[in-house]
Amino acid sequence: MNVPLIGSGAPKGRRPSLEIATKLVVPDITPGWVIGLYPDAGEAAGTFHFRSKPGRCATPGPAIDPDRASSEAARRARTKVRRYGVANRLDRLGTLTYRGDGLHDERQLRRHIAHVFKRLRYEVIGEPFPYLWVPEWHKTDHGLHVHFAVDRYIEQAALATVWPHGFVHIKRLGDGAGTLESARRAAGYVGKYVGKSFEDHERSPGLHRYECAQGFAPKVERIVGRTREEAIAVASERMGRAPARLWSSDDAEDWKGSPAVWAGWDD
Repeated sequence: MNVPLIGSGAPKGRRPSLEIATKLVVPDITPGWVIGLYPDAGEAAGTFHFRSKPGRCATPGPAIDPDRASSEAARRARTKVRRYGVANRLDRLGTLTYRGDGLHDERQLRRHIAHVFKRLRYEVIGEPFPYLWVPEWHKTDHGLHVHFAVDRYIEQAALATVWPHGFVHIKRLGDGAGTLESARRAAGYVGKYVGKSFEDHERSPGLHRYECAQGFAPKVERIVGRTREEAIAVASERMGRAPARLWSSDDAEDWKGSPAVWAGWDD
């Protein structure tokens, strides 16, 4: 199989400083590349790991750069939203808004939305189904509304029944065939609100940037390679084809973290 090759093998550099959101548990290993492959999401991402030094751990404390910490948290959340949405082929986008003066209580909003998806599961769909939603503040003083994504057709009338607080809208992206492309478009729309929603409003303590249905987390496979090329080759073999897109931190002049790589596959 012909796999695009990028960069060199074991790079020189400092110890890892940037978290890549693969949720992989990495044991004490010799230097090498550790990549998380998300087959259902059609992507893989990872970093070069230098030799672990047992007995060292980070000391809890405030972030040295709060703005950068917030930006990194939003980036990680967008990554998780993308992988969840694409893996579950969430290609129907919807919006729930409030009538009148709107709603300004974030916790009340979450109670309302939890009730909506509970009613959809038991009264409309009849089974557990994947979904994710993100709150957003209106540009005016109207308060909050919600953007959500689901994997199937839901009649607007049914949505209106379970959302008595205002207005509903839902549309399909793509041809409805559940492709990676249409799911990525939808995930992109939802993901942009993850960070945007709280740029001008401080999020209440204990509340997440987004919520999703439990039990549908994308599966991840751990791949270890001595070189970046070797790790990507193994991932490509498992996917059955070479990636359509390949990114390396070698191509980013201002990259300050551990050497990283990302690969994406199409249908």
